[in-house]
Amino acid sequence: MQLVERELRAQGVQLSADLPSGLPAVEGDRVQLQQVLLNLLLNAIQALAAVPPEHRTISVRVQRAVSESLGDAVVVTIEDTGAGIAETDLARLFDAFFTTRSDGMGMGLSISRSIVEAHGGRIEAANRPEGGAAFRVCLPVVGRTA
Repeated sequence: MQLVERELRAQGVQLSADLPSGLPAVEGDRVQLQQVLLNLLLNAIQALAAVPPEHRTISVRVQRAVSESLGDAVVVTIEDTGAGIAETDLARLFDAFFTTRSDGMGMGLSISRSIVEAHGGRIEAANRPEGGAAFRVCLPVVGRTA
């Protein structure tokens, strides 16, 4: 979050974070996982460009969860108050070279998915009922039982 602090200020975006202490560790490459989170945060900031400044918010929440596919996991959820994702785009969002932006290359989410999956996790996107988008990154905890 510190890496996007300047961009948040420049775009007038409010960021809230729920980062409880005592969460279990996940095993992985710190730089690669930071790249995933940085990409998701920058995408969320860009999604808020068309939103009135007083409604530009991003929330980051980290929690422990049990998943059918991963077992014991740490889940990072990044939500924004933007326009959300077109239903027709949801299925292709993580495809290489798919972009909804005129200046995008369509690689950020594809690379993010590859990184998360290489760490034994999964990434997913959905629209929030109240508007905006939510991205969830689920990573297995260290020493989990299969």
